[in-house]
Amino acid sequence: MSMTLYHGEPNGPSLTVLAALFEKGLDAQLVKIDLAGGARHDLAVAHQAEVGMSIEGEGPVLVVNGEGMTDSVFIACYLDDQGTGPVLRPSEPYARWEMMTWCRQIIERCAPAAAFLGTKAHLATALAALPTETFLAVTAKMQSVDLAQRWSDIRTGTFPDDQQADSETKIAQAVDKVEAQLDGRNWLMGDFSIADLETYAWLAAMVDLVPSAFAGKPQTSAWLARVAVRPSVAKALSMAASGDPRNCWAPGPEINRWG
Repeated sequence: MSMTLYHGEPNGPSLTVLAALFEKGLDAQLVKIDLAGGARHDLAVAHQAEVGMSIEGEGPVLVVNGEGMTDSVFIACYLDDQGTGPVLRPSEPYARWEMMTWCRQIIERCAPAAAFLGTKAHLATALAALPTETFLAVTAKMQSVDLAQRWSDIRTGTFPDDQQADSETKIAQAVDKVEAQLDGRNWLMGDFSIADLETYAWLAAMVDLVPSAFAGKPQTSAWLARVAVRPSVAKALSMAASGDPRNCWAPGPEINRWG
């Protein structure tokens, strides 16, 4: 089986997938690409519908025998079935449903908020500095109109105040949820799971951007520290080429129109 993982800096969805790969002890060719530069759309599998219309925005792509897979939670589920390392999903049906429901809430509510705040803080200036012809050449390759619009909004500094407030609220809600879930637990689902990876991957960088959300949350703070030193996560973080991968953002999931 030929397996190649195209990934960005270890933050957000790239961190989830890299850490899941390392947790499972799998061998894959790791190819770092500039997600914030639109490099995903130059991949040989970029024309495949599952890649071009990914809900995650500019996330990693796992290519197995020529087929591209996207969206970090689903890639992590695939990897969980392939490797021999610790199981990353509960086997009991209700517990598995609970984990996947948790991950869906992170994908649909927390991730878009984090991407909005992260790209505003760390990507907007760089995109604004791009020559128009260069920027248009990048977005012309995108199959998703929504994704191309998110790139354009970031470049023009279109960050509405209501979306800023909503994003900060959703980060605070996610942290509240983590704090409550960790009552008497080391990990979100009891055993370490994809839920820990995905939640950490989107929330870790928010400590600096929405510090009020983490104030007075001792269990969340301790959990963030535990995840960061877990060998698989630490290995992924050690691959960073930037000074702080938490400052590396690419356009993420579309903000949920339904609240």
